[in-house]
Amino acid sequence: MMSKKLTELETEYSDLAERLKLDHAENELNDLIEESKALEFWTDNLKAQKTMKQIAKLKNRLGPWFEVRDSLAELKELADLEDKQMASEISEQVDLLSQKLARLKDELKLSGPYDDHDAILSIYAGAGGTDAQDWAQMLYRMYNRWAEKNSYGVSLVDQAMGEEAGIKSVSVDITGPFAYGKLKGEHGVHRLVRLSPFNADNNRQTSFAKVEIYPKIEQPDEVQINDKDLKIDVFRSGGHGGQSVNTTDSAVRITHLPTNLSVTIQNERSQLQNKELAMTILRSRLASLQIDQHAEKLSELKGPNVSAEWGNQIRSYVLHPYKQVKDLRTNYESKEPDKVLDGDITPLIDAYLSYSATLN
Repeated sequence: MMSKKLTELETEYSDLAERLKLDHAENELNDLIEESKALEFWTDNLKAQKTMKQIAKLKNRLGPWFEVRDSLAELKELADLEDKQMASEISEQVDLLSQKLARLKDELKLSGPYDDHDAILSIYAGAGGTDAQDWAQMLYRMYNRWAEKNSYGVSLVDQAMGEEAGIKSVSVDITGPFAYGKLKGEHGVHRLVRLSPFNADNNRQTSFAKVEIYPKIEQPDEVQINDKDLKIDVFRSGGHGGQSVNTTDSAVRITHLPTNLSVTIQNERSQLQNKELAMTILRSRLASLQIDQHAEKLSELKGPNVSAEWGNQIRSYVLHPYKQVKDLRTNYESKEPDKVLDGDITPLIDAYLSYSATLN
């Protein structure tokens, strides 16, 4: 009986390890560790830091799986001894290991090509005037609160304030384990229905905001872009209300000509910093587009259909005449929109991950 349980557990682990390509990841980790032992490793400090970061990320990801693998081998050796006095303890350890493997199975939901990357989150106010800009601000706060509750880092990349209230757009960096994998389901149009605080009659108002989530691609070799495909413009940064941020041409706009994707950054004082940040975001958007369009090469990409995206409503938040948040893909519902807007979106994230796993 004990042997049968262990065999079933071994088979389950082997299937999961194959799906997650753990052998390939282990070989990559070993190669990086060997590379880090070279005498000239720290000659290029920036490259060395990136390598050490990748080693840490792989160790963090693979560690729990290897613990299960090693425990399985140990338990099999003990079971082969057929010691009746140890049978109860072995049975207990097998049950605990089974529970640990069940928890690790959730990682299958986060096995996409960029799921373990940090994320770039952008929010754009849509139709609805000041109400939409206020709605964009509310979403920005929601994601900040979620990040705070889950110990994720958030840093501002760029922001355009609304004239009366709220924000026209905002982009932030979200750093933490599987940030992109967890947030990728938030990509799309979010709809709010409420009594407007911005008109005298307090009428019911429907507002829209678009949320974009991209995996943060810092290493150029992950998404290689031909320099001939880029148009780079520099200009003077402008602040809120039109005032000049500085007197140098530090703002940068980079356009990828084949897809007409454009990224503008004016947040940093240095033109070089703005260019590096713009290239990171451009690589990130191209990687996301590549996933969406199932393209093997960047040359196969078509430009995103921006107008169609506005019809891609993924979730409704209703505050009046009733209270409800409903995801239109998973049909997950919550009767507590105030909690959701305060950052309690993990159930919505989990529902999407389960839903998307059934599509693969």
